[in-house]
Amino acid sequence: MSLLVLIIIFTAIGGVLSVIAASFFLLLSDKNREQVLPHGISFAIGALLAVSFWGLIPRAFADVEPEHFQSLSAMIMIGLLSFFVLEKLLIWRHCHSGSCEAHVEEAHAHQSAGTLIILGDSIHNFVDGVLIAAAFLTDVNLGIVTSLAVAAHEIPQEVGDFAILLQSGYSKSSALFYNVLASLTTVIGGVIAYFWLENLQHNLPYFLALAASSFIYIAVADLIPSLHKKTDIKASLQQIGLITAGVLLICFMHQFAHDLEHSGHEDGVGLEPQVYSPQMIF
Repeated sequence: MSLLVLIIIFTAIGGVLSVIAASFFLLLSDKNREQVLPHGISFAIGALLAVSFWGLIPRAFADVEPEHFQSLSAMIMIGLLSFFVLEKLLIWRHCHSGSCEAHVEEAHAHQSAGTLIILGDSIHNFVDGVLIAAAFLTDVNLGIVTSLAVAAHEIPQEVGDFAILLQSGYSKSSALFYNVLASLTTVIGGVIAYFWLENLQHNLPYFLALAASSFIYIAVADLIPSLHKKTDIKASLQQIGLITAGVLLICFMHQFAHDLEHSGHEDGVGLEPQVYSPQMIF
């Protein structure tokens, strides 16, 4: 079996598993889903922030020289401002009050958080595909270990993302469709990296920074304000607990991925990468 076919198969694994996880969420009744959804949003806030600050941003800065730190920081800032301008231009944010200047039905159907989570996921999955391909180009066994670790951290994150899409007004079928569509960028990233990894190598940290800025914007600008609608102590404690759980789970997955890769090196299944370090983002 050719290396390219292996890369396509294993980059697709993470997408397939995320779709399966999302499908289980679809099996819940409307009543149960409405009860679970606010909890899923709280969990997603923690997961998005942990992915950004624990994984994406440190990984991006680790892969550039110190003289590029300022430009990388600028990319994060530009990403945050760009997503704000994008919302303003396309009027994606729903109206929180009874009346607003641009109150249209489509604004309710496709709120900004859902749109941006799809964009952020696409970038994130694309980068995952690049890293999986880099691992396979180094060693096949290391590529397999890397792809399994990527799949392990994708599952809880995609469930949270699916909850955000439903809250943003997407129907179950649309949320599932866009979730599948975003997962396909993992395969695209792997295929592109197979042919042009040397060219992508220098730009990869900026992809990571852009993905991080999208996740931070979603968590801070779209999701956290919605939690302030409930002010009683019980709801607040639940929100804090679930945000913490989201952070801890992503951190656990990060450590799990690191341990998998480390054990693979100890067993002699991988060598030091020649073109790009395939160490896990998460």
